[in-house]
Amino acid sequence: MTIAFVPSTELQRAAEFTFDNMRVYYAQYAPEWDVEKVLSATSKLINLDILFDEKVVGVMRLEYEDENCVLRDLQIIPNEQNKGIGFTALQEAKRLALNANKNTLSLRVFKISPAVALYQRDGFVIKSEDDRFFNMVKDLKQ
Repeated sequence: MTIAFVPSTELQRAAEFTFDNMRVYYAQYAPEWDVEKVLSATSKLINLDILFDEKVVGVMRLEYEDENCVLRDLQIIPNEQNKGIGFTALQEAKRLALNANKNTLSLRVFKISPAVALYQRDGFVIKSEDDRFFNMVKDLKQ
């Protein structure tokens, strides 16, 4: 089993994938969102397809800001979750951030998302929160 990360070449497909994967959250928290809004919000980011045994099973999106790398999106299709792919994606995000001379990796996650546990296991800490989101950060220079 191999996991690889390659630049996304089909951003429309990646946006559709994200919308489908996040549909329950959008319905509850952002009903005005659709595939085109996802595409608009993500097209200028670093978009990476996540391959598992050469099949696209997810997408990861990054954005560099000053000394920080923002993990803007990490989506794995449901039937491929809990196989270590998300953990491996976090390791790749940290590697890319360090290669870009960033000191921290940050993200925003819905409080009700099961991914919160993944991020906490990997050492992310809650920096702030609001009614919907945790804003989490990991120091990469430790």
